[in-house]
Amino acid sequence: MKFGVVVFPGSNCDEDMVYVLKNILGQQVVKLWHKDHNLQGVDMIVLPGGFSYGDYLRSGAIAKFSPIMNEVTEFAKKGGYVLGVCNGFQILCEAQLLPGTLIHNTSHRFICKNQFIVADNNVSPINASIPLDRVLNIPIAHGEGCYYADVETIKEIEDNAQVLFRYCNPEGHITEDANPNGSVNNIAGVTNIHRNVFGMMPHPERAADEELGNTDGRLIFESLLNHMMANV
Repeated sequence: MKFGVVVFPGSNCDEDMVYVLKNILGQQVVKLWHKDHNLQGVDMIVLPGGFSYGDYLRSGAIAKFSPIMNEVTEFAKKGGYVLGVCNGFQILCEAQLLPGTLIHNTSHRFICKNQFIVADNNVSPINASIPLDRVLNIPIAHGEGCYYADVETIKEIEDNAQVLFRYCNPEGHITEDANPNGSVNNIAGVTNIHRNVFGMMPHPERAADEELGNTDGRLIFESLLNHMMANV
């Protein structure tokens, strides 16, 4: 598979993502600059974490106007796979490729720590291979990670099984105390209705190398790859 990792001014997790996709998972990877129009024939686009355009106005609000986002939008409309992590998730919501938005953490503090999450279902490529009773320990690092949507939208994504992951405690229980940022219903990630665009606040690329003592994030990438390769 060929992955394209988009680099915006202010991206700072692009090298982490490239390293995991290329060195850990053995995939072909190219970097796509935010002004590019050529997607170089990639099979999947990844929008990494960071602080695109300094998070001015609000996270992702300026990045959605980058030239490459026109290509990302068309790619997604044609069924292409797109993953946004942290700032990438924020950008996808701002570009309306995913429902809802990300607002300031209820604590009004930047949070950087390991966080437990659990797959909500197995109906999307990104969580299809993850046992529902498997608790994943994935780092988070954000100041605007509180997932929010109006009541109607929340009901719609819940009914359509568009929630990918939820924040939980070490035992896998979804509780208020296990919610690090105040996200509605402990939502840590969502997909679009067609299940080809994915967004999540936790950083799976930071938990994919054995040298770090945690490879839970690799399960998320492997779930995606298993689905993609099965449908080549």
